[in-house]
Amino acid sequence: MAILQKLLDHKLAWLGLSLIAIVVLTAIFAPLIAPHDPLAVDLTQKLQPPSAAFPLGTDHLGRCILSRLIYGSRVSLSISLVVIMFTTTISLIVGLIAGYVGGKVDSWLMRLCDVFLAFPALILSLAIVGISGAGVGNLIFALAITHWAGYARIVRSRVLSVKESDFIQAAIVSGASSLPIMLRHILPYTIAELAILTSLDISHMILHIAGLSFLGLGIQPPTPEWGAMINDGREYFRRQPELMLYPGLMIFITTLAFNIVGDVLRDVLDPRMEKQVRMETLKTKLQNG
Repeated sequence: MAILQKLLDHKLAWLGLSLIAIVVLTAIFAPLIAPHDPLAVDLTQKLQPPSAAFPLGTDHLGRCILSRLIYGSRVSLSISLVVIMFTTTISLIVGLIAGYVGGKVDSWLMRLCDVFLAFPALILSLAIVGISGAGVGNLIFALAITHWAGYARIVRSRVLSVKESDFIQAAIVSGASSLPIMLRHILPYTIAELAILTSLDISHMILHIAGLSFLGLGIQPPTPEWGAMINDGREYFRRQPELMLYPGLMIFITTLAFNIVGDVLRDVLDPRMEKQVRMETLKTKLQNG
């Protein structure tokens, strides 16, 4: 409750949470909100300007742009959350084992992390999807396998800082086995860092999904997805730039909202940063007399 109260005390947090709530509710209630079927093709209505029937107009196949934007939020959010779930699970397992066991196990696991961190995530995702083929399953696999290493290193560093504490040593002396110690005593101390990282990384996932779909390696037509919609509107940019503008704005607003919440969470959950801010404030007050 204290953390929630601190979060709600930030004005920017209200902005970010409100935008996220709007996007999430839009995705959940898409069938009730969307005025038309996002997959319905009507060539007699192609490239229509905004009207009462089509509030944001239609695309080159006569499909309602607003309906496709609404359903596109479902695709982007659902895939991002699934990827984050897999990434977090893998990183927790690797980070806990590497940090707690140590020795050769830690060395081998960290070298494996170095291999994945040596390549830019988007480039490596492009290579994996290009080899395995386009599709939702391959897209999720490519994004999860290219993002877990950074998470794992953060979990490991947190485990290393906690496992030498007195209460962990007391648990070991009392005869507790390794698995309960990791799950009950060490795991809770990694939640703050993971919460910050995942809230910030959801926006990266949305951008990666949109980028791969724009290149034709992500979500395949006719499924409504923001990156694919931008790609569809390229040929009509001079005539109707809004075909690219609307999905671009949705990507911008959604990623901005998650970044705002992630930044506020970092301020709330990271006591070292909070202490630093207090010191800077005190220094400024002393300088100003």
